[in-house]
Amino acid sequence: MTGAPTDSFVPHAYINVHHMLVTLTLNPAVDISMTIDRLIPEQKLHCSQPRYDAGGGGLNVSKAIHRLGGASTALFTSGGSAGLTLQDLVKKEGIDYELIDIDGLTRECFVVTETVPNNQFRFGTPGPILSPGEASACLARLKTMPNPIDYLIASGSLPPGLPVDFYAHIARIAKQRDIRLVLDTAGEALQAALEEGVFLIKPNLGELAHLVGVERLETVQIVEAAQSLIQAGRCQVVVVSQGPRGATLVTSNEHEFVQAPLIEKVSTVGAGDSLVGGMVYALSQGKSFSDMIRLGVACGTAATMNPGTELFHKADVDRLLNWINQQQTCWV
Repeated sequence: MTGAPTDSFVPHAYINVHHMLVTLTLNPAVDISMTIDRLIPEQKLHCSQPRYDAGGGGLNVSKAIHRLGGASTALFTSGGSAGLTLQDLVKKEGIDYELIDIDGLTRECFVVTETVPNNQFRFGTPGPILSPGEASACLARLKTMPNPIDYLIASGSLPPGLPVDFYAHIARIAKQRDIRLVLDTAGEALQAALEEGVFLIKPNLGELAHLVGVERLETVQIVEAAQSLIQAGRCQVVVVSQGPRGATLVTSNEHEFVQAPLIEKVSTVGAGDSLVGGMVYALSQGKSFSDMIRLGVACGTAATMNPGTELFHKADVDRLLNWINQQQTCWV
């Protein structure tokens, strides 16, 4: 990946290059959410006024960090009219950002919720194809962003056109620069990156099973499976997301299950990204791994309390975190 065009990198005028947290979103989206009474085929349907949000894994993580009172620099690709809309949405969130200009059109994704009986439908598009030069520009910027960068959070799917080992390239850069890489992706892209080694991953139970080469895992097998990845040098921390049940933290010498509070679920969009955002914010504040997983679960749970793609409100996080901290720790 060489020969990055020098005009592909567009800095935002108000960027603070001294942030210790950088998020990377290679395939961001303008998320459009709306409600409808009921989806009925072959009829003209009347929806609510749409809500527009900056979407994509890394951008959601930056939004979560910002809502907790932290700061990050969001590095993301942007192209066409939808890219301009995305930039405007990120700017309104108050997040510092840098752009990698691309020729393709930034994707739009849709979330439609039936008010009765609260069924949610998500429509995701594949995103623009990135050229070799645009891919090189992403890697080149990661190599040259000023120090100090303590954590790089790469989150989301790879856009069409990128090789399956692209996150592995990023892992190599992070290792060379002594940056802790938090990687939230799945499938072959995650497998390839783990061959290089990363700091933290957040698979669900099915993804963890795939990573260790088995068809399925029971809950009681989580710690052993995760520690096999750690002992092989593929990562240092594994957080296994278990949906509404909670999440399990595993390191080389500790493990902890954190139960999620029972709440009325409205939308699960962005819950996983909120979990990652809460965890990275806690780490950036010097918190322990135990504090990290608890704040992450509080953020992920709080995100499900709001409609569409809204993520969480800090007041809900504070209340849920207080509940979590009052519960007796469950050890797997």
